[in-house]
Amino acid sequence: MGQPTPSSSQNSLTVRDNRTGKTVDIAIEDNSIPATAFKVLSANPEKGEREENETTKGLRVSDKGYLNTAVMRSEITFIDGDAGVLRYRGYPIEQLALHSSHLETAYLLIYGSLPSQPQLKVWEDEVMHHAVVHADAEQFFRSFRYDAHPMAILTSAFAYLGSYYSEANPSLQGQSLYTKGSPESFAVMDKQIYRLIGKATTLAAMAYRVRQGRNFVTPPTGLSYTGSFLYQMDYLGEENYKPNPVLEKALDVLFLLHADHELNASATTVLQTGSSLVDPYSAIAAGCASLYGPLHGGANEAVIRMLISIGSPANVPAFLEAVKKREKVLSGFGHRVYKTSDPRSFIVRKTADEVFRVTGKDELLETAMALHEAAMKDEYFIKRRLAPNVDFWYVFTSRLLPCKLNCSVLRSGLIYRAMGFPLDFFPVLFAVPRVVGWLAHWRQMMLQPGGVKIWRPRQIYVGETKREYVQSMNALRRKSRPHRYPILGEITKRTMLATFKGAKL
Repeated sequence: MGQPTPSSSQNSLTVRDNRTGKTVDIAIEDNSIPATAFKVLSANPEKGEREENETTKGLRVSDKGYLNTAVMRSEITFIDGDAGVLRYRGYPIEQLALHSSHLETAYLLIYGSLPSQPQLKVWEDEVMHHAVVHADAEQFFRSFRYDAHPMAILTSAFAYLGSYYSEANPSLQGQSLYTKGSPESFAVMDKQIYRLIGKATTLAAMAYRVRQGRNFVTPPTGLSYTGSFLYQMDYLGEENYKPNPVLEKALDVLFLLHADHELNASATTVLQTGSSLVDPYSAIAAGCASLYGPLHGGANEAVIRMLISIGSPANVPAFLEAVKKREKVLSGFGHRVYKTSDPRSFIVRKTADEVFRVTGKDELLETAMALHEAAMKDEYFIKRRLAPNVDFWYVFTSRLLPCKLNCSVLRSGLIYRAMGFPLDFFPVLFAVPRVVGWLAHWRQMMLQPGGVKIWRPRQIYVGETKREYVQSMNALRRKSRPHRYPILGEITKRTMLATFKGAKL
């Protein structure tokens, strides 16, 4: 004991536990090892060691923030951060942005292959057909204050949407509703996918119009996915109203680029929630809530605020010097995954140029360009691989998608820069296309070999060890009561157990 045992394969990892001398061979598959393999490495506790360490139950693997933990096998999206690579189902994102559309790419992400023309026609028809929401939804949206954050509204709306479809709820129809792989199961799954993607733009547009105090618009026929979205946000009764085609195409490209990004925070949240076999509407609502956070969907807003604080291009050198001294924060540069450049940023920059030709340039664009050029030539940022990410360029295109500026907008207190969306609507523009990626990962998990296992991570408990409860000397004991109470009208068991003036003890 204590000597490494011969490995049955060179494609394995030999681990020696120096506490016990025990060695184990762990098979390496797809350049990964199972964390559960370390459970066999148990040991006797050291003298004085906390029993909460559970040393006799095997070694645990700690990875705060999932920096190097793979939680599932996936066939959907591949990212090589060092090389600046992003592929959907094997297709480079640059090729899809050039040749495909958001809905065609959505089909690819969810079902694994590009659709034929007949398949694409059916897919687009189904998604657009399911864009209409129940008339009662108007009352739901009107229940929010005019200044409610649109992401709070959208998150609530996705959860609310699930209340209409009892046939889509495994809690009501049985936990194998989406996992048994029968034709009926696939049909139910597909219908919820149509509904969620189709209604995502409608819910987002309704959240937008709540802020403006406008009446809601029924999704039009004959427009594209993004054309319908722009129409629902901006239509004010004009005859033969059609969104600008350049802006319609720009938004489609941006939606395609943001449709999926592997297991980011929100996608992981969807899967964590979905692993309990909850309905997909609740899982998508959970993902939407995750995206709401400033470390995720709110990143591009930070870029705008940074550029506003810089002011003019002349102030860029002083700002960068302050960044080097850690006096200022540089937003929109660098990425948790991409260490060279974000492949989406080049596409977004090209799209932004096309948008600027019809809208005019934003006054902060020159500041952004100056910041970009200066940082890319500065050895400090080059060594640290701090290149502009997609959030840096995305803000300019998204802020220039027009909605009609009028008195009602001004009265609502939302001041648009240029002719675009308000800052707090940025996460919504991120969430709507990301519904596609969330659903792709959710569907994959429902159909994975071996079924769905609920995600239940371990923890390392570092709190108090066992201690005895000591009751306070002046604590009052309640009189003993019978443990059975009938429910009498509106007087419930909970009310009868409560303490209040006049209660019978």
